[in-house]
Amino acid sequence: MTFKNFIKKAHLWLGLSSGLIVIILGITGCLYVFEEELRPIVHDYYYVDQVKNKKLPISQLIQIATEANKINPKQTLSGCRVLNDEKRTAIIWFFEELDKDAIWYWNRYQSTYVYLDPYSGSVKKLENYNFEFFVFVRMLHQTLCFRSEIGDPIVGTATIIFIISLITGLILWWPKNKQAAKQRFWFRWKNTTQWKRKNYDLHNILGYYMMFFALIIALTGLVWAFECYDKGVQWLFNGGKTFEKEKIVSDTTQYTQNTATDKIYATTIKANPNAKSYYLFLPKAEDSLATFQTFVRYPSRFDDVSMQFDRYTGKNLKTITYSDKNNGEKFRFINYDLHVGSILGFPGKILAFFASLVSASLPITGFLIWWGRNNKKKKAIVKS
Repeated sequence: MTFKNFIKKAHLWLGLSSGLIVIILGITGCLYVFEEELRPIVHDYYYVDQVKNKKLPISQLIQIATEANKINPKQTLSGCRVLNDEKRTAIIWFFEELDKDAIWYWNRYQSTYVYLDPYSGSVKKLENYNFEFFVFVRMLHQTLCFRSEIGDPIVGTATIIFIISLITGLILWWPKNKQAAKQRFWFRWKNTTQWKRKNYDLHNILGYYMMFFALIIALTGLVWAFECYDKGVQWLFNGGKTFEKEKIVSDTTQYTQNTATDKIYATTIKANPNAKSYYLFLPKAEDSLATFQTFVRYPSRFDDVSMQFDRYTGKNLKTITYSDKNNGEKFRFINYDLHVGSILGFPGKILAFFASLVSASLPITGFLIWWGRNNKKKKAIVKS
């Protein structure tokens, strides 16, 4: 068997073995790329009825949400998000672990998101977060809706096969001379061009132009599939060094029954008045040493800030900006933006959308090429 024939066989069988999963990942990737833009459009409970002069304290909103979620008594308060937009509702969420050995993600944990009007405190929506459309799309994309221990290796392995398929496809595409190259860089269809030729061109030409972007999407996606890959990439960016995370704790000498939520929220806003949104991650009641963490989201990921507070006094213990992170952490922090193209803004998302769409089409067009050739061989055998 020649090298070219070996590459052909490898490209064919690798593509057939991972094709269905790649199609699912590509289509769900297309949908999820614009989730940030589409969610406010399809969910009317993201908006308040009327903008007023003053918002209620965040602690009061948390209390209202807790009362509203009494129908799920086993769920614990986890955090909240407030957008720096006077028209948007505040979001407070609760979490409960169900069965860690369950096969499907919705049987493993349950999460409820409570949407509140921050001016009046009225509850706009109690959302079963597991079955919100974009959450379902994300879980289908990330784990095929299995729990992570099952889904991650399946999706990760299919992604590795897809990466190899892209490389072998490039080898097969590579023209022997300039004359052959002219036929492979763009569509040269005529009225008489048959569908088989069109399908072949869609597979080869679109695959060539989107290969680089599809590789970026696939390589960044592996970070969520394999922990060893995630750690390895960070280790590589850190020049072969491993950094231990500093653990910060609250001051138990200042222990009280109450958490300084309003003070912490006010400090976070004062320090970041131009942020896009504010996330508050509330510490568990039984963990007296846990700090109160906030995360500040800006339009640019490079401006994001995380802050840690003493949960009792509200004192800012540490503030971490992008520049404070080591190189591995910096890469990991922007990995999602690389994956969905948002690191280049909205044009980058459009590019990621088409790269995902073409990636989903490659197994289909490739299968049709193989199917057409097999039928041609069978017909030739019958005629002879």
